[in-house]
Amino acid sequence: MRLLLAEDDRDIAEHTRKKLEAEGYLVEHLATGPEIWAEGETGEYAAIILDLGLPGMDGLSILKRWRAAGVDTPILVLTARGSWMERVDGFEAGADDYLPKPFRSEELLARLKALLRRAGGRASSVKSVGRFVVNDEARRVTYDGRPLELTALEYRLVQLLASAPGRVFDPIEIARHVQGRDDDAAKNSVEAMIARLRRKTEPGAIETRRGFGYVLPDEGA
Repeated sequence: MRLLLAEDDRDIAEHTRKKLEAEGYLVEHLATGPEIWAEGETGEYAAIILDLGLPGMDGLSILKRWRAAGVDTPILVLTARGSWMERVDGFEAGADDYLPKPFRSEELLARLKALLRRAGGRASSVKSVGRFVVNDEARRVTYDGRPLELTALEYRLVQLLASAPGRVFDPIEIARHVQGRDDDAAKNSVEAMIARLRRKTEPGAIETRRGFGYVLPDEGA
């Protein structure tokens, strides 16, 4: 699940990014207003974490432009300025939630998960595909009812394949969504992750379409 982190404070951004990635999210971090505005309008993200005090273009202006352009991505606003009037301005501009600085990582994660549940519907937080069950809220995967011990990258790979059962994903597409990379070594990296997942499940759990990529078979289809 991809997130856009719009934060110009390097220390806050790095700490927040690490916490989010440890939870299995794929995080794109940007620090200046104009590039954040452009990326949020054209990129595909499950949610955006937006600081209001950005250089080049403030977060409130970015938020207003996004909503005016029809961007409906859930947005969690961060700000060091905690007045109730600013909070009202943010909600009126289209923010979905508000978190004042300084904040604890646990609260950020809880608010983010609640925001994603509201956006996608509680029923969509648990998805069953064949013998896999993916719980997005708990960030857990079971296979034949057995919990799997997965790394964050392995979790994102299963989550991606489960998002479109029966669809073949090529290795570069998988690497781009799971790792945020598309270099020459991406294919080998994906093959290694698939091999580890098969060892944790069974050889046929994820099928290979030679010359094309990988697919999670939808056994209920």
